[in-house]
Parts: sequence; structure tokens; C-alpha cells
Amino acid sequence: MSKRNKMLWEVVSTKMRERGFRRSPEQCKCKWKNLVNRYKGKETSDPENGRQCPFFEELTAVFTQREQNMQQLLLESEARSAQTKKGVKRFSGDRSSEEFSEDEDGIEDDSEEERPARTNSRKRKADKVVVDKSSRAMTATNTSSNTASGIQEMLKEFFQQQQMMEMQWREMMERRALERQLFEQEWRQSMEKLERERLLVEQAWREREEQRRIREENRAERRDALLTTLLNKLIHESN
Repeated sequence: MSKRNKMLWEVVSTKMRERGFRRSPEQCKCKWKNLVNRYKGKETSDPENGRQCPFFEELTAVFTQREQNMQQLLLESEARSAQTKKGVKRFSGDRSSEEFSEDEDGIEDDSEEERPARTNSRKRKADKVVVDKSSRAMTATNTSSNTASGIQEMLKEFFQQQQMMEMQWREMMERRALERQLFEQEWRQSMEKLERERLLVEQAWREREEQRRIREENRAERRDALLTTLLNKLIHESN
């Protein structure tokens, strides 16, 4: 799993968790692949009963929109490429026309004394053609520059989105680490509290056992003393 896809499935997992579904990024990825495989299998092998596939309508809408977007991007790319090639071709044609016009003006300059009015008219037309074609070449160049600027803007926006996703992923990891740390701290405190309570219970039990033992010993001593007194009395009476 690439870093970009990993971040994507992390975001999907977070969204699922916000909706009450605890799914790991790997589970989300596997679920998506299974749905896509079932959808493609139903679409190709059994298109009539394909609607029985889970989320068939949603997947159809997603793939249809994706195909339309790809076609639109392809058409726009081909149009930009054709426009750029056309601009370069026009610019080359302008250079050739300009050189041809200069050669033609040189030939006409040789016969300027015979046809001055016609030469001046052709010069004005040639200058006008050169200016018009130069303007078209500049327009094509500006169009290419605008296209390059648009691509740079798209790349800039893409990298900004990637940075934002990475920041969100880092914040989520930090939040998870903090939650895990707090959970472990609470768990340790609970265990320490239980251990203290166990020690107190054990100490109280030992104290009770000690008191019971002392009472038993005192009772035995009194019993022995009483028996000794009775025996001595009986012996004395016998004598």
C-alpha cells in the first residue's frame, strides 16, 4: 500500500468511526476491493441480475462519473495539445511568410522606378500580414503560457491537499497516542487501587486471625487452670 493510498484509507477509516463503524484502514480497503470485484463480475457475467449486487446503483454511478471525467480530461488534453501544435505551426508559417515577403520586397525595390505605387501597396500588405501573424503567434504563446499556469495551479492544489491530508493523519496519530497513554495511565491507577484494597483486606484478615488465636489461647489457659484447681481440690478432699 503506497503512502498516498494509506493516507486515503486512514481518512476513510476515520470517517467510518465518526459514523459509529469501527473499521481499520486495511478492512476498508479489502471491503472496497470485494465490492468492486463482485460488481465487475455481475456486470460482465450476469448484467440482468447485476442489481442484486450490494450497492450496485452507487457503484454504477461512481464508475460512470469516473469514466466521464477521464474522457473529459482526455479531450481537454488533446485540445490543448492540438492548440499548442497549431500555434507552433502558425508561428513557423509566419516566419516563412515574413522571409518570403522580405525577398519579394527586395525584388520589387529593384523595379521601384517603374512601379512605385504597386510596390508601396505590396509593402503595406506584407507589413499588415506580418503584424497579423505575429499577433496570432503571440496569442498562441499566451495560450500555451496560460495552459502551463493552469497545470501548475492544479499541481499546487494537489500538493496542498496532500499536505492537508498528511497533517490530518499526523493529528489523528497524535490523538490516538494520547488516548492510548491516558487509557494506560487509568489502567495502572485502577490496578494500583485494586492492589491496595487487596492488601488492606488481607491485613484485616490477618488481624482477625491473630485476635482469634489469642482468644483461643486465653480460653485454653483458663480451662487448664480450672481443671488444675478441681484436681487439687479432689486430691485434698480425698486425703
